[in-house]
Amino acid sequence: MASETNELPASTGDFAPWRAAVPASIVDVGYRIRDVLTYSSAYLVFIAMIEVLTVHIVLSLPLNPAPVVVGLVTFAVYAGDRIADADDDAISSPERSAFVTRHRTLLSVLTAITYGLAIALSLTGGPFALAITLLPGGFWILYASDWLPTFGSYFKRLKRVLVVNSTIVASAWAIAVVGLPIAFAEASVTPLATVVFVYFLVDTFVNTEIPNVRDVKADEAVGVSTLPVVFGIRRTRRILYGLDLALIAFVVAALSSGILTTAVAAAILVGLGYALVLAWFVGRNTAPGRLAIAGEAKHLVVFALLLVFTTGV
Repeated sequence: MASETNELPASTGDFAPWRAAVPASIVDVGYRIRDVLTYSSAYLVFIAMIEVLTVHIVLSLPLNPAPVVVGLVTFAVYAGDRIADADDDAISSPERSAFVTRHRTLLSVLTAITYGLAIALSLTGGPFALAITLLPGGFWILYASDWLPTFGSYFKRLKRVLVVNSTIVASAWAIAVVGLPIAFAEASVTPLATVVFVYFLVDTFVNTEIPNVRDVKADEAVGVSTLPVVFGIRRTRRILYGLDLALIAFVVAALSSGILTTAVAAAILVGLGYALVLAWFVGRNTAPGRLAIAGEAKHLVVFALLLVFTTGV
């Protein structure tokens, strides 16, 4: 889900760039805020919290600390991952690599603080909540870091295995997003919760593969097998189509069986229609970083629709 915003320069034709009319200091502040949000993974924190709130609405769970805990874990894991991969990212995401390298110490401190806060909050939810909170970080330590060089070598190889790499990432986040609010609420796992889990699992897998299109050269250089590396961009696009269509069929089946309500199914289906449109742009646009962010932002659309359909906001 990592993203980059290395875009083409603004056109200098008959019309002056919009920023020409804005004071340079304000433009500079805007770019700095953009860099912090995208390169540090801070924008993913907000989206992850929205995903958890979506689960609260769909499962009718009382509001609890789960959104905050998942947000803190998201920042810690993704910032830590970007620190660990800064050298490799110099190939595919030079601006992000430069940002992370420049602020490595600060990001490292924030990573430790945010995960520590997440663990402290999860203790209030009991052992199950604590275990789920530790899961993404545990996967990251084994999967991507050098902290356990001997035991972690096996998991490092998994990072290079086609489908397995993205499945591990998708599984960890789907468990956290769906499982943590259930754990805090001490609710049972219902068929509805299972449907929601499958939705986030497949959707996260798709969102993980979208930025891999941008990272083909970097992944090939370090021996990581992703869908774009193995099948090429055109076939990857078709695979993403297939996954989104399969998920649409799954949601329709859940609606037909009465597991999903019409309101929830409608919101999810609109989001999946949005995902199909984004899949068409995979490999076709000149701003893959923005495409990856747009894929994550789909959850904002689903959440907004859920509020409208279920609460009349």
